[in-house]
Amino acid sequence: MTISMYQASVPVFSGVLKNLSHVLSKGEAHAAANGIDPAELLATRLAPDMLPLKAQVQIATDHAKGAPARLAGRDILRIEDVETSFAELRARIDRVRDHLKSYRPEEIDGSEGRPITIKTGKLEMSFTGQQYLLAYAMGNFYFHVVTAYDILRHGGVPLGKADFFGRG
Repeated sequence: MTISMYQASVPVFSGVLKNLSHVLSKGEAHAAANGIDPAELLATRLAPDMLPLKAQVQIATDHAKGAPARLAGRDILRIEDVETSFAELRARIDRVRDHLKSYRPEEIDGSEGRPITIKTGKLEMSFTGQQYLLAYAMGNFYFHVVTAYDILRHGGVPLGKADFFGRG
């Protein structure tokens, strides 16, 4: 049995983003229950040279909306990075999840060989669609989702593996 490019992307991004929204809700509740300024938690980093929680969520959603667009040959949904609260980050996640519903399997299936070029700063990387999804987009997406989870966990938010997988 084979798995399609659509099955490996859109439903996975949507489900993990739903779980990330849940984790953010627990972070917000923890801040409120413990007198922690939510802005302080959103600005927390694991290390001085890492991006803060807020940016981790923004970048995770960027990968979730960018990968299907590139695979389908669509323009990428543009969202400015202006969120300053947990509620705004969850609204961003909801917006991306709603946008993901607009993709149909026939737009993405068959994109395994589609040439994809990514420019990040001065670096330009070229992939086939399958290489891009499996070796670049998904890895980056999970990196930023896990880092957001880890920042909250490190900040004392009572999270466990079940929360990461949406069962908490």
